[in-house]
Order: sequence, then C-alpha cells, then structure tokens
Amino acid sequence: MENPKFPLHLCHVHKLSNFINRTHILVHSIALAFLFYYRASFFFQHPNTKATTLPWLLVFASEILLAFEWLLSQSFRWRTVSRTVFPERLPENDKLPAIDVLICTADPEKEPTVMVMNTVLSAMAMDYPPEKLHVYLSDDGCAAVTLNGMREAWRFAKWWLPFCRRYGIKCTAPEAYFSAGGGGDGYEDGDSGGSEFVQEKEHIKEAYEVFKKRVTENARIEDARSNMRRDHSAVMEVIQETSSEGDDAIQTNEAKNMPLLVYVSREKRPSHPHHFKAGALNVLLRVSGVISNSPYILGLDCDMYCNDASSARQAMCFHLDPKISPSLAFVQFPHKFHNISTNDIYDSQLRSIFMLLWQGYDGLGGPCVCGTGYYIKRVSLCGSSISEDGDAMKLRQCFGPSNQFVKSLRQINKPDHMFIQRNNAQLNESPLLATCAYEDGTKWGEVAMVEDYFTGFHLHCKGWISVFCDPKRPQFLGSGTTKLDEFLVQGTRWSSGFVEVAISKFSPLIYGPFKTHTFLQSMCYAEIALFPIFYFLTLWCFAVIPQVCLLNSIPLYPEISNTYFIVFSFVFLSSLSKHLYEVLATGSTFQHWVNEQRIWMMKSVTCHLYGSVDAFLKKLGMREASFLPTNKVDDVEQLKLYNMGVFDFQTSLQFLAPMVALVILNMASFAVGIARGIFVGELDKMFIQIFIAFYVIVMNYPIIEGMLIRKDKGSIPLSVTLLSALFSLIVYFLGSIIFM
Repeated sequence: MENPKFPLHLCHVHKLSNFINRTHILVHSIALAFLFYYRASFFFQHPNTKATTLPWLLVFASEILLAFEWLLSQSFRWRTVSRTVFPERLPENDKLPAIDVLICTADPEKEPTVMVMNTVLSAMAMDYPPEKLHVYLSDDGCAAVTLNGMREAWRFAKWWLPFCRRYGIKCTAPEAYFSAGGGGDGYEDGDSGGSEFVQEKEHIKEAYEVFKKRVTENARIEDARSNMRRDHSAVMEVIQETSSEGDDAIQTNEAKNMPLLVYVSREKRPSHPHHFKAGALNVLLRVSGVISNSPYILGLDCDMYCNDASSARQAMCFHLDPKISPSLAFVQFPHKFHNISTNDIYDSQLRSIFMLLWQGYDGLGGPCVCGTGYYIKRVSLCGSSISEDGDAMKLRQCFGPSNQFVKSLRQINKPDHMFIQRNNAQLNESPLLATCAYEDGTKWGEVAMVEDYFTGFHLHCKGWISVFCDPKRPQFLGSGTTKLDEFLVQGTRWSSGFVEVAISKFSPLIYGPFKTHTFLQSMCYAEIALFPIFYFLTLWCFAVIPQVCLLNSIPLYPEISNTYFIVFSFVFLSSLSKHLYEVLATGSTFQHWVNEQRIWMMKSVTCHLYGSVDAFLKKLGMREASFLPTNKVDDVEQLKLYNMGVFDFQTSLQFLAPMVALVILNMASFAVGIARGIFVGELDKMFIQIFIAFYVIVMNYPIIEGMLIRKDKGSIPLSVTLLSALFSLIVYFLGSIIFM
C-alpha cells in the first residue's frame, strides 16, 4: 500500500569508510609528493649520463601515470553510500507503470538456446502485473532454433508462470530453480510445505524436461552455423498471437494472464554497419515503442536470469519517488554470477566494481549503465525535450521516418502513455523499424562499442542521475567467465571500447567536467576510460625497465640506507595494504587479494595493451570494429581445472607470449640480482629492483607452474615457452643497447 508518510527508499552514507578513504588519500598523496621530489631532484644532483637518465625518465613517467590513475580512482572512494528499498509501500498494481524487457542474443552456438529461454521465462514470471510486462528478444543470429525456442517457451510458460505466482517462487528461471532443489540458490524459495506443492512441482519439472528436449531437438547444427547471421531480412513475430493454438493439454485461458512476448531479428547486410549489441538495442527500442511503448525498460543479457521476482518492484521504489524521479534515468543492479568458484582465480565476480566502486559512484550522481540488470526510463533514451506538439519533421530527422514511432515518442510524456497496438498496419510497420537502412541520415547508431558506458555518460552529461541498488539477495544471476581465453578476449573488447571513448570528442576529462552531476563523477568516468592505457604503459615499464637495468647494474631506486627508501616502501605498502583492506572488508579472503593482483598484472600486459592498440587503429581507420560474444558453453575438462583453482592456459599465443616472456625476464633478473647481491655486494643499491622482480615472480607463480611443472592439457606448451624465452632475450638486448 502506498503511504506518503513513509519513504520508498533510504540512502545510507558510509561515514566511517569515507573517513578512512579520505585519510588514506591525504597520507598517500603526501608520500607521492616526496617520491616525485626525489625523482625530480635526481636530474639536478647527479651527472646526466645516458645509462641513467633515459631509464629514470621512463620509470618517472610511469610513476606519474600510475599516480594520476590512482588519483582518478579515489573519486570512487570519496563518498560511498548504500540503499534500502521498501517495495511493500508501492501503490496498488493498477497504478504501477508498464515495463518492456529487452533481451539480446547473437549466437546460438556460444549462447545455448535453453539458457536464453530460461532468461526469457524468468523475465515473464517476474512479480509484476502481467498485462504491464512485455518481453522482447533480439536474435542477431536470425536462428530458427531461437525462434522455435521462443514458441516452446511460450507453451511452457502457461505452466510455469501460474506455478511461480501461486507459490511465490523467487528464482523464476526453471533451470536454476530445479537444479537447486527448489531452493533458489540457497535462499528459501516458495511454499515447500504440503503434498499439493510437491506434486505440482514434480509435474512442472516433467513439463520442463519435455520443454528442454523439444528445444534441443530443434537445435540443428546446420541452422546454428547458417550464413544468414550476416545477411538476412528483418523478422518479427508476436509469439502469443501465433503460438497459442494447438496445445490441448494446457488451459488456453492462461494466455490472458501472460506478458506479451515478441521475437525480433533485425535486418543485417554485409554492406551496412550494425553496431553490434548497441544496434540491436536501438532496434528493440523502436519496435517496443510502436507495440507497447512502456515508460520503463529492463535491459538483460541473454544469460542473466531473474533470481528475485521482485526486482521490478524494487526499481520502482526509486522511479516512483517524486523527490528523485524527475531527474532519475535508471536504476542499476550489480552483476552477480551463479557459476563462480570459491577461489575465483580469474576474478570473474568483478568484486571491486560491484562491491566497492559502484557504491562510491552512487554517492556522486550514480553509476554508468552496466550492460544488463538496469531499469531505465524510456524518455531518457529518446530525449526529454520530446512533446506532443513537437515538430514532426525534426523528430523524423532525429528518430527516423516511421510515423508510428514518431507518434509513440509523442506519447512518452503523457501520464499514462502505455498502449499496445495489435492492428495489422502497425504490426506490418514494425519490421521497417528493424531494417539496417533505417538509421541512415538520423542520429541513431552513433554509439561506441561499449554502448553501456557511453550511454550512461551521455545521460549524466544531459543532467540525469542514476542509482545503484544492491539488495542482500542477488536480483539477477549470470554466467561468469571461467576460461582464461574468454576472459582475456572479453577484457580486450572492453578495453577497446573504453579507450575509444577516451580518445574521442567525448573524452570524460574534456567533455564531462562541467556537464555531469559532479566533477568527481567525471573523474570516475575518466578513470574507466583511461585505465587500460595507463595500466598497459606502466605495467610494461615496471616489468621490463627495472629488470633490464638490474641485469646491467643500473640502479633506479634509492639504496636501503637512503631516507627515501622509506618513501618508496611506504607508497608500495600503502597501496597494497589499502587494497587488502578493501578485499577483506567486502567479505573476501587473502587469496582473493592475491588473485586480483595477479589478474591485474595479466590483463595489463595483454588485453589492456591489445584493446588500446585496437582502439587507436580504429580511430585511424586502419581497422574495422569487430565483436565476438563470450562463449557460455561449458567445457567439462576446463571447468574441472577452474573449480580446482588451476589456470587453463589453452589460449592464443598473443596472450600467452607476453605473460610468459615477462615472467622469464623477471626470473632471470632476480637470479642475477641475488647473485650480484651476494658476491659483488650490490644488494643495498639494487634491493628494490630485486624485490620488484621477486614480487612479479611470486604473483605469477601459476605461469611458472604451467611452464615447468604441469604436464596436463591446460599447461603452457614447450614451444610457447621457448618462443617467449627468445622474445625476453630480444627485449634484454634491445634494452641494454638503448640504456647503455
């Protein structure tokens, strides 16, 4: 029941955490100032020789870049908050606004149809008035198996949805519900008492097995590999209008209490750019606009199922709050995953982002869109200046030639604008909205590859705010990356998208400071856009230059007896201890801290490097944009290694070679440094460089194990080790020539 005396949500400021963070920022900044003073004074107090000046300059530049990156990242820690919602205080169902659910899939080989249909079913079964819920699936693969899967899902939904409503099922994805024994990921889920419930549950489970069998039988290999994925016309089908007949075993009147279900496959031609997921979402936005035109939109990835049926009501606690609703663009829920091991060797859970950084982001005006799990206001995407009396010609120039879509835009600002069109004329126009040429000459499609980040930044620059909601029970659960190869490919794709924004006219430090909610929010966006460049430059420097100089007896750091040795030690220990504190404070372990340090190094020298180079090449017109969806199909042997906490090095040479070569270089420099420290007496002046090599070796022990100890399928091939050793030898000789 709605009660104006009680708020729909509360915001809690973490005063103690903010005090600790700000104190650390002050102390660490002072230490960095002393470190920079030491570096700068070197050029005035020592004779400038080539053997010392160039490596000192490079290391100094890397320290400045890393310090600047650190400074940008502290904006996330300036004002951390958390939020509590009270969905029981929402108005009655008839007063709740309608919601369109937009789901994207691209490749039935990498994104199994049963998994995608589980996401569709979980969205249909949310605890929300079914007449106000509309589910759209974009199939960029134009696969018959996906369309058939939608039809089968509609049939099974007639059994599944009433069951979920009757017993209050929270985890509305049938696969997750039944695999967890009805417990919904360890949470109490549904009324488990009574023989009627048990009997009906078994009946629904049998129906689900039949559903899976029928979907699997339709999954033809020749269909999944069809060339139509790159060259096909638009296809659209309103499932409930074409697939509700011929199923005598199911009561037909259940269809009246089911959400609208729509399949969309946009036109794709080799001669037209299609902007990947961003382009697919643009099409869904247009198609849903002329069919249901709901004021709010839930964006979901095809593997991110609803783990709590109440997520829509929780989001409405913010969207229906009159104090923030006029300026609120979207509510973002965290990404959480059902298949992450306890060890999480690849840091697939993204702990630092969703357990720490986004709480600080929220305190500065809200986080960016994170690709999935967000409830966004339609008017924020289509423009807040749209009005019923707006110039139709200008609207068509901006949003395309469809009269029905322009009409839907004019309905957005009305108090109750939701409408569902069913006549043939308007349904026939929907495929027009999905043609590849529709966006020609309009503002549609002007998006970066990381469409979620850019969308959030664009909205915040226009004056909108957002909130981050992280309830105790995960609202959505997806499939985390459990393969090193997929993890690095995904990281390369993300890095490329971030850097594209960083080097564009929308660079956050140039475009955003006077347009976002706060300057600190612009710093957050800048950190996300620039960190791939900063990390790959600095990590390559610290993994090569001190080691080459150590092999050539060139000191780059103060001696142990020097006072400034304490400064360098303090900066190093301050950074690591703060990171460890944050890991432990979020409920993780020391092993997680080690894993995050290791993955940070691996990603910095590989995917951050390749992603940055890829973005610059695309900027220069030397490379076309490309996109490979993350593989969601589990490999039994690989999954066994992952659950054991063992790295699977079955990845491409371009990823393995840099990591292995740098580890070999650090092993060699450490051995030579120790020998010289013992027999020549250079330990005092070379201690920090020896320690850097030692730290790299310890953190990257799995690589050493993969090279020298392991003999299983996931180990590093001998040919890669030899090639990497040759590469590290070339790096050493080139460095020695340059620095000597």
